[in-house]
Amino acid sequence: MPVRLTHTGDAAALPDIERAAGELFCTIPGLEWIADDSVMPVDDHLVLISQGTHWVSTGEDGQLTGFLAAEVAGDALHICEMSVHPAFQGQGSGRALMMAAIDHAEANGMACVTLSTFIDVPWNAPFYVRLGFDIIPPDMCNKRLAAILMQEAEHGLPPERRCAMQYRLLARSARAR
Repeated sequence: MPVRLTHTGDAAALPDIERAAGELFCTIPGLEWIADDSVMPVDDHLVLISQGTHWVSTGEDGQLTGFLAAEVAGDALHICEMSVHPAFQGQGSGRALMMAAIDHAEANGMACVTLSTFIDVPWNAPFYVRLGFDIIPPDMCNKRLAAILMQEAEHGLPPERRCAMQYRLLARSARAR
């Protein structure tokens, strides 16, 4: 799936993609409520689009199939949200989006890419591990990641099912050799 930087004109379609992707949580016991939870507001997408840290994947006809929204946090690029429409999952969109973010972080001299996710949801932590991300033990999380996990718990996400992860860019260089 082709990936490009997100245009401001794309922003209005992004909540629908996230909502559709969220429907998959109906299949995960204890997390069904996420399908009805709120999604990232268009205004938040627009902020990240203006910062050049937001990408979309597209189908052959140019239709938006997924997005990745990130923000710079010190020496890290933090993934705020990645969603792929269920009709296009399993076709490489998530991998392509993540690689675009990793490439951006590396090109801009960042040390790592971080995110928070579910430990036990197949398209969450297990997917990111296959891409080269490592789970950060809770006692090793920096203040920023610990605060994100705490905020998520306050929002109702079960903390025992959540983790922070990182993709270390120095490790990427070593793997490429």
